[in-house]
Amino acid sequence: MEQKENGLNINVPTAIVIAGILIAGAIILTNSPRNKISDIGADKQTADVSQQINVARVTDQDHFYGNPKAKVVMIEFSDTECPYCKSFHGVAKKVVDESRGEVAWVYRHFPIDSRHPKARKEAEATECAAELGGNDKFWEYTGALFEITPANNGLDPAELPKLAMQVGLDVDSFNACLSSGKYKNKVETNYQDGLSAGVDRTPTTVLINQKGDKMLLVGTLPEAQIRAMIDKLK
Repeated sequence: MEQKENGLNINVPTAIVIAGILIAGAIILTNSPRNKISDIGADKQTADVSQQINVARVTDQDHFYGNPKAKVVMIEFSDTECPYCKSFHGVAKKVVDESRGEVAWVYRHFPIDSRHPKARKEAEATECAAELGGNDKFWEYTGALFEITPANNGLDPAELPKLAMQVGLDVDSFNACLSSGKYKNKVETNYQDGLSAGVDRTPTTVLINQKGDKMLLVGTLPEAQIRAMIDKLK
């Protein structure tokens, strides 16, 4: 028996085999973690409060911005070459600054190597800034980096030490730190934490309150929507 489609004669058993191969290939491509990861600007969020999002707890190893006793903490997974992260960085800062101490922000690295191979070294650069100047210099350096990068892997690596000088760090010490690769493991630990939390694109932010209730914010939502999600967790 033959099946005719689009003018082609296809033997049924052969068609079944071909279909099976195509389906298997699609499953492999779809399930590959690296192929799922991207940057995104679309509005997407989980509407429900949950405690099931598996994210590492905040420790003194994290970069913390805002009131340590805030009612809600935003744990952001970010890529310094992601254009949407560049946009979200300013929004997140504004939300925290205007929250009257009710919201804080934790930054974790999630470099998308397949799209932004420079981002991982840039993440290490922010860690060197933190080593040399503390938490405040981490945020100052990271903010300055987002300001100058054209995004999409467009930042010249030669700008990294210039930024260190701009924010008042010792450039020789900065270069020695960056060339040592001493923060590769920390960046990778952040990345793996993101995968465990279900992160597959940037920016992704886990909102968490003092009871451990969580919500997932994906993309660059308008401020009003972010504030509404935060209010739901207070």
